[in-house]
Amino acid sequence: QVQLVESGGGLVQAGTSLRLSCAASGRTFGNYDLAWFHQAPGKEREFVAGISRSGWTTYYSDAAKGRFIISRDNAKNTVDLQINSLKPEDTAVYYCAAKIPALIFNVTANYYYWGRGTQVTVSS
Repeated sequence: QVQLVESGGGLVQAGTSLRLSCAASGRTFGNYDLAWFHQAPGKEREFVAGISRSGWTTYYSDAAKGRFIISRDNAKNTVDLQINSLKPEDTAVYYCAAKIPALIFNVTANYYYWGRGTQVTVSS
């Protein structure tokens, strides 16, 4: 079992950068692929970025390519999301999630473990 807790959100200005972090508990952290999703008000939860259990392979949504960077540290049981050049449309709750490696990254239903989310608000 894996428990996920996100941190690092807040109110920031457009054009700045933010680093979100997700801390995981559980001995089997390294057995799971990890990902970040976001959910804007009135919209469905969307895949942003994913990283394989080894950390060697990363995946990004088309919208995230170029400004978002996902990374993980299996020794510390953490997965981070660096967001650069923030835009008001990045405003959302950001969730950390874990899935087994056999399943596709960008499908929300493939993730069994979820954090409670951290709010990111970008002012223009």
